[in-house]
Amino acid sequence: MKNIGLILFDIDGVIRSVENSYRLSLKKTVFKFSGWEPSYMDIDNAKNEGIWNNDWDLSLEFIKRSKKKRNLNIEIPSREEIVQCFEELYFGGDPNEDSKYWSGYITNEELLVDKNFFDLLERNGIIWGFVSGAESASAKFVLEKRLGLKSPPLISMGDAPDKPDPTGLIELSKKLTGGKLGTSSIPIGYVGDTIADINTVMNAKKEIPSQKFISIGIAPPHLHSKSRLDERNSYEKNLQDAGADLILNSINDLKSINLALF
Repeated sequence: MKNIGLILFDIDGVIRSVENSYRLSLKKTVFKFSGWEPSYMDIDNAKNEGIWNNDWDLSLEFIKRSKKKRNLNIEIPSREEIVQCFEELYFGGDPNEDSKYWSGYITNEELLVDKNFFDLLERNGIIWGFVSGAESASAKFVLEKRLGLKSPPLISMGDAPDKPDPTGLIELSKKLTGGKLGTSSIPIGYVGDTIADINTVMNAKKEIPSQKFISIGIAPPHLHSKSRLDERNSYEKNLQDAGADLILNSINDLKSINLALF
């Protein structure tokens, strides 16, 4: 079948739930250095600022904000100390070693899709890949070890500037479409769960206005319970206000997405 479009995915909150892994590591890291633990709503609100794509940096920012707001007599840790604490909690082992030795919060992660999801996209003429701020070891663990994808196209932490810089999105798009982006290229969608993800697409549109980019937003998994409907609606409105072209109820909606978008 002829390829009709490309969809690139964020990983955290889109392909896997990170409420009890990355976000829990963030909460516990902040608590260790400040004695205060941010709530999941605190994290959502910070993410909605559109600049905190890196959880190490957000951990440090929370500690600074807590010290100022609570007039705490604490020493602000270095970024290196933040990273070390975070990694110990998240991986529970050396990220460079075999994942069988990991015992951290990464073992808590729930997958939101399976391999068949990507097989179906291919049958529908959709090329796919991943642009994520997650560390390479973490991203490859979920994509290759858990989902069973072989050499998935991936831009992860360190491969390109952090989102909302569109460099990673543009570079992988060029690689997967096999040429120059613009009016002659197939449409490109990007699925993300934060304002930073939406802003990444908006910035790509500014950089290559002749290319059709589609910003696809989805609320993170922890907002999908019935008891948090109001919070989810508010979160989705923020994504729309930031420029999302489409809001998904579920990542699996892409199995039957209106192909007219492409």
